[in-house]
Amino acid sequence: MMLDYKLLQALAAVVDQSGFERGAKYLGLTQSAVSQRIKLLEARLGQPVLVRAPKLAPTPLGRRLLNHVQQVRLLEHDLLDRIPALGEREQRLRLAINADSLATWWTPVTGSFCREHGVLLDLVVEDQDVALKRMRDGEVAGCICATSRPVQGARTHPLGSMRYRALASPDYIARHFPRGLNHAALRQAPAIVFGPDDRLQHRYLEMRGYQASFPHHLCPSSEGFIQLAQSGMGYGLIPERQVSRELQEGSLVDLDSESFIDVPLYWHHWRHGGSTLDALTAHLLARCNHWLTPLDGAQEFFD
Repeated sequence: MMLDYKLLQALAAVVDQSGFERGAKYLGLTQSAVSQRIKLLEARLGQPVLVRAPKLAPTPLGRRLLNHVQQVRLLEHDLLDRIPALGEREQRLRLAINADSLATWWTPVTGSFCREHGVLLDLVVEDQDVALKRMRDGEVAGCICATSRPVQGARTHPLGSMRYRALASPDYIARHFPRGLNHAALRQAPAIVFGPDDRLQHRYLEMRGYQASFPHHLCPSSEGFIQLAQSGMGYGLIPERQVSRELQEGSLVDLDSESFIDVPLYWHHWRHGGSTLDALTAHLLARCNHWLTPLDGAQEFFD
């Protein structure tokens, strides 16, 4: 059986847009038409490609098809590059990236690449510890994550590490840690956590020998995270590079000047993703060393 790419396009739109209604709007079709295409795809394959409840998600077969669609899109752009008469050359790269990278080094590093290559980015913001799941599910062509091991059919390159420091406002530290860091104070002092997948705060407390529960705000915004800390609402692990001015001015200070966490970052991409993805990879590797600390003994991984 030959693959019907109209059916695969419907599957990709539903997953990319997180729902049938938005997927249909993206394709310029009715929701009923998109639903029928998914049902036809499943009927031809003899098994489901989507789990509808409790949350919409691709099945293992659906993930394999989405991986294929991602790579076909990239290879099609390479062909259009060589044969312009075939159609429009608009190139979109759907990538998963952690919010702290987006707030610090990603834009200055990739801005020139997008301008020179005419690339449009479709960025999915995910924590660096879970971004690889987006790629495994076939939702993105590449991702930034803290894991070095690639998914099947992908390649991994070390980019460097970001240093995180436990920071808060001076008045917050005076209120909550008048006698310094101790377990009694850590049990009561509000922290700031990026989201449910963010484990940096837990890692920091474990470094301090503290493993019990602690009160915390949830703030899934890099900029909002800093504002909460500056306002004295809590302390949190913040990228050193993102707050150089605040550290110099003294609006944020260390809870403990001797403790920090270096988070490694790796670039994952499909091995057969086409020339644009290869060019982006070369661009990242050439420029990230100006923004990130090199990883000792790091190496590339293939699968």
